[in-house]
Amino acid sequence: MSLDLKMIFAGFGGQGVLFAGKVVTYAGLIEGKEITWLPSYGPEMRGGTANCSVSISDKPIGAPNISTPNVLVAMNLPSFDKFIDHVAPGGTVIVDSTLIPKKSERDDINAFYIPASELAVKNNLRGLSNIILTGKLFKELDFCSFETIKKAINKCVPKSKAQLIDKNLAAVKIGMEL
Repeated sequence: MSLDLKMIFAGFGGQGVLFAGKVVTYAGLIEGKEITWLPSYGPEMRGGTANCSVSISDKPIGAPNISTPNVLVAMNLPSFDKFIDHVAPGGTVIVDSTLIPKKSERDDINAFYIPASELAVKNNLRGLSNIILTGKLFKELDFCSFETIKKAINKCVPKSKAQLIDKNLAAVKIGMEL
């Protein structure tokens, strides 16, 4: 089966949507796939909107823009509202249900409502709800091994924040167990 993922990670600036997209992108790179990562954010560093488009494929990718994603990771209500109707039928949607109080009425997508922000606080992983959602994404898409995920996190976490690698791995595991 050919791999062709067109993903959008979306939320507020400061929630780590760009970082989550980068982790997934590096996992694809480590697996030898074709990849693109295209960030998009408002002028505000925190609190403004932020999203990134990630493509991972077995075949060359023509353009990094994604208008019809087959995967959506939504971390806030404005992002959910903006992108939910654009997800391709049969697509996967992963939602932080702590921050998004509604569900999609679509029955042609696979939607998962994960209380990621609540789980992050409960497990002393404040600020890592993005990685809990990413763990769920890895579980549902199953396009790489856990060893690859570990390598991707090690690559994406800056050396100055190396103490956060174990917490990121713990957050991935929580998401993968859901």
